[in-house]
Amino acid sequence: MDAGVKSVALQPQRNTPIPAIPEMPAYGPPQIGMTPNPQRPTDCPPGLEYLTQIDQLLVNQKVELAEAILGWETNNKYMVKNTMGQQVFFAAEENDCCNRQCCGPMRSFVLHVQDNHGLEVLTLRRPLKCSACCFPCCLQELEVLAPLGIPIGYVIQDWHPYRPKFTIQNEKREAVLKIVGPICACKCCSDVNFEVVSLDELTAVGSISKQWSGLMREAFTDADNFGIKFPLDLDVKIKAVLFGACFLIDFMFFEHSK
Repeated sequence: MDAGVKSVALQPQRNTPIPAIPEMPAYGPPQIGMTPNPQRPTDCPPGLEYLTQIDQLLVNQKVELAEAILGWETNNKYMVKNTMGQQVFFAAEENDCCNRQCCGPMRSFVLHVQDNHGLEVLTLRRPLKCSACCFPCCLQELEVLAPLGIPIGYVIQDWHPYRPKFTIQNEKREAVLKIVGPICACKCCSDVNFEVVSLDELTAVGSISKQWSGLMREAFTDADNFGIKFPLDLDVKIKAVLFGACFLIDFMFFEHSK
């Protein structure tokens, strides 16, 4: 009987199901050189764990041939990296052709931000609003949402006759920081800096900089590079809102067709 038991135990199990390989979303497939996600701290939205460990991000917009050759506006895509060049996030615009061609850079949009595993960690929503400085009642804004559509902050344009200004708000719509841009956002062969400052605008705490990308790229495409700096100990949700402000600034000031 012992021998019979042994023979049964040694037989291979033939009906063991093979686990399925999950499919990746179409926005941003993983690439070599990505960073792993650390453990999530308390009060940190899922997928934003890595933001708690850094004070800088690099945002590189992908060059689209249809835009460069034909001038046909396409959905924007961005690679988000750390200072070592490792991919942290991937951002992709969701929009329809009519909105892109008719409204241009002032269009409303939904921007999906995914982590290295293809999971959506942020959703950025911009409604369609007037951009003229003579309409202070209808200024630009951006809503930043964590997974499941939970708002974590807002970027609100402040009216000013000649200087770009924005207020960073938390999920309760309480003002936390300000962003102050230059009088002229068009500079040749140099970076354009939008300073992140305290509410009284006396203390600089970070910056969102549109980086000079070279003469050929600047002349023939609207694909831009940005650098974002913020305090290391800043609330991770406010870091995410500053990250979202970078895209609103890109659309408002640097997305015009070349």
